[in-house]
Amino acid sequence: MKKKSRKGVRKAARRRSVTPHPNPPPQGGRGKQPLPQDRFDPAAFARKEAAVLGLGRSGVAVANLLAAKGFKVLASDTRPRKEMRPIARKLKACARWEAGGHSDRLLRCGFAVKSPGMAPGAPVLEKLRAAGVPIFSELEVALALAKPAELVAITGTNGKTTTTMLTGALFAAAGKRVHVAGNLGVPLSSMVPKIKRGDVIVLEVSSYQLEDSRRFHPAAAALLNVTADHLDHHGSMARYLAAKSRVFSSQTTQDVCVFNAGDPLAAQLARSCPGRRLFFGHQAAASIHAWVEGGKLQVKLPGHDLRTFDPPRLPGMHNLENAMAAVLVALARGLKPAAIQKGLRGFSAVEHRIEDCGNVRGIRCVNDSKATNVESTMVALRALGDANGARILLILGGLHKGFPYTPLKPFLGTAVKGILTIGSAARKVEEDLSGHVPILPCETLEKAVATGLQVGEKGDILLLSPACASFDQFKDFEDRGKQFKEYVKKAR
Repeated sequence: MKKKSRKGVRKAARRRSVTPHPNPPPQGGRGKQPLPQDRFDPAAFARKEAAVLGLGRSGVAVANLLAAKGFKVLASDTRPRKEMRPIARKLKACARWEAGGHSDRLLRCGFAVKSPGMAPGAPVLEKLRAAGVPIFSELEVALALAKPAELVAITGTNGKTTTTMLTGALFAAAGKRVHVAGNLGVPLSSMVPKIKRGDVIVLEVSSYQLEDSRRFHPAAAALLNVTADHLDHHGSMARYLAAKSRVFSSQTTQDVCVFNAGDPLAAQLARSCPGRRLFFGHQAAASIHAWVEGGKLQVKLPGHDLRTFDPPRLPGMHNLENAMAAVLVALARGLKPAAIQKGLRGFSAVEHRIEDCGNVRGIRCVNDSKATNVESTMVALRALGDANGARILLILGGLHKGFPYTPLKPFLGTAVKGILTIGSAARKVEEDLSGHVPILPCETLEKAVATGLQVGEKGDILLLSPACASFDQFKDFEDRGKQFKEYVKKAR
């Protein structure tokens, strides 16, 4: 019975992984027989202890999944023990945990699962590599422990949450059992117990997650766009691009990947994709498989008839691009056009991404907390900009990510009538953008909302689109967005 189970697990792993990673980690360790470390094989690591590094959402989820599957677990976090106690209560009773730093006990574990936010060169990772302890991503561990399912993955610097949610909605409209998870706030590990054979998994995957994944193999993927982001983590643009390319690097000619033809870096990466390549763009062309014409989505797959779809009711050209990517993925995986149109028609805005959250005395309030970089804020300004004049009061700031805010200058005085600064990046925002529109220092989000509603006029838009990370004042961008909505609600 054990042999049968082990064979089934290995068969499932082979189904997802077909080509070796070009840079496998060190093998062996401590004089033991080397383990097959190019993929996470549950059978090969049976009865070995798992080190889970970092107890954020994905860390807790994968620790509990491994414990439920019979692995011994040692979870480790650098935060103080007092701070970690409430989080540790979420762990299964059989899981051990440590706080205040990573001890050498981790070096005795059979394998490790790394938090995606941990820097690649963190000392504990160097120690683990030197000891021959293989390190895996939460995504690959979860996929290896799940029943075989159809895997779809969406990545890009911007737009991936909306596209992931929309792609999931299209598969659901076609009657598929769908699990939407990943970087959008739902760890895949938490979904594994619910996944049945033949289900569809639609994942939003970040560069952090892809960087840690050796044999990530989606049947369909989409790379929406690539602009400089997270370089403090990756160390260089080349490494960031390499991480993004892992969304398709293990694909075969039987798989498909969708690319934005209008994005230079996405188009460049497409050249190295081993799968079938499909492209979307703004206008029809010989190499384009989806485009916009007369406000409709026009889609023509090789060997198929032209299909026309009404887009979802979402603002901005960027959302038309998101919709084209989702439709191409859906058609390539065999979904019927009628089901796709049904899914498009029923889709509504994603929370924290250009999300209308109320009207206060004629001032429209919009939550775009998901905009953690300048490019994403520019997308919101294009979507909400009014040809009749500057109407946007823009809340900017948070934790500075190392990039200038000067690309926002063309929107000042045309779409944006004033800026309200918050967080530790406020001074840098003012340095880059002063002299164009009034800039009001507010320090906190609560004060920014109150100030915006006080100085705003009927017809204005109070937009939270910070172009910064949230961690100086909030748990994450979701916490920031929820607090913004609460302040708006109280002001009504």
